[in-house]
Amino acid sequence: MTNNALTPGIAAGRLDQTAYADNFSDLHPPLDHHEALVAADRCYFCHDAPCITACPTDIDIPLFIRQIATGTPEAAAKTILGQNILGGMCARVCPTETLCEQACVREAAEGKPVLIGQLQRYATDTVMEKGTHPFMRAEPTGKTIAVVGAGPAGLACAHRLAMKGHDVTLYDGRDKPGGLNEFGIATYKTVDSFAEREVTWLMQIGGIILETGKRLGRDMTLDQLKSDHDAVFLGIGLGGVNALGLPGEDKDGMLDAVDFISDLRQSNDLSSLPIGRDVVVIGGGMTAVDAAVQAKLLGALNVSLVYRRGRGRMNASGFEQDLAASKGVRIITNASPKAVHGNGAVREIEFEYTDNDLNPTGETVRLPADQVFKAIGQTLDGDDLPALDGRKIAITGAGRTSIEGVWAGGDCATGGDDLTVTAVAEGRDAAEDIHATLIS
Repeated sequence: MTNNALTPGIAAGRLDQTAYADNFSDLHPPLDHHEALVAADRCYFCHDAPCITACPTDIDIPLFIRQIATGTPEAAAKTILGQNILGGMCARVCPTETLCEQACVREAAEGKPVLIGQLQRYATDTVMEKGTHPFMRAEPTGKTIAVVGAGPAGLACAHRLAMKGHDVTLYDGRDKPGGLNEFGIATYKTVDSFAEREVTWLMQIGGIILETGKRLGRDMTLDQLKSDHDAVFLGIGLGGVNALGLPGEDKDGMLDAVDFISDLRQSNDLSSLPIGRDVVVIGGGMTAVDAAVQAKLLGALNVSLVYRRGRGRMNASGFEQDLAASKGVRIITNASPKAVHGNGAVREIEFEYTDNDLNPTGETVRLPADQVFKAIGQTLDGDDLPALDGRKIAITGAGRTSIEGVWAGGDCATGGDDLTVTAVAEGRDAAEDIHATLIS
């Protein structure tokens, strides 16, 4: 991480190796064949299935579950992947409890939905484990497209364009592809290097050249990309991190949660990662919960997650909040950070309680902290971009920007929720629009 690891109270190797292996094992172990059949048998196969409407990628959920139930998981996988080429990752990280499973008729009737996410994983894992790719490239069109950003939106866009017969160059500023899936999701949600393996599998479609270490604005310009290609898709994510705006924010021990999670995901030895005894995470989204839970799993004695609004306003789902609480994370709501205290390194962080309208009540609390993770959102980082709407790239229709021949999608663009599944849908739909434009 940084030299903050030298701050007193922050240390590596707080647990034995067995504890690390147990703590960071698969959050939802995969279904075996019998379990998948039992789970599939609970589906009513509704003709007007509300679960399809609730899925941002419009997967025909009753169809793929019926295909599992009839012993054809490979066919089920093709049904899924035809709509969501990153269906394996989405099966692991989608907040299904607020999307398809919340809409499930079984959930409404019994409070126990069909295990849609786990069934999706069963089907997609079956295909990936066989190493097969269910799609083939169309005849080459002679058209070339630059896709900038190898995260969920960029990968989905690149795959769909390649499948249509276009030649795609996929650029990413990091040294490996995957974006959020590779660097920004809790380790226990995607074990065994799944994100990396999924990208390798996706690239089997052919027609995609991957160039890593290439960042827009540093190594290439939008004008260059437009000149060299027939179309450009921007899926650059959100590279900047919001600051608290507090005096003392630069003290040792004050870190960005996204960097902490990235370090975890790329580590080959969790016992080498330094963690504090008293950890405070500021924020109320998925990143905040992932950071808080993993801090506890690394051996932090006390972990507090502090959010300025009430629990009902947290972006993290109820399931994620309950998961944090079950791991020993203390959740404090209606409290905004006011000051960072310490001499060189953080020792306490002071919060002021607020009402539901964020008005300060005058009551404050100081939490001991030798490590603080900031998870209050990210911002678009870059110049020479299409017109913005607020702090994101403005888009109309299927990702069209203010610049002709340039599309955008995913977290960097206006549109849906900042979810992996939403990014996949936006990348896929932009690819279809790019294809229709280029062959018209």
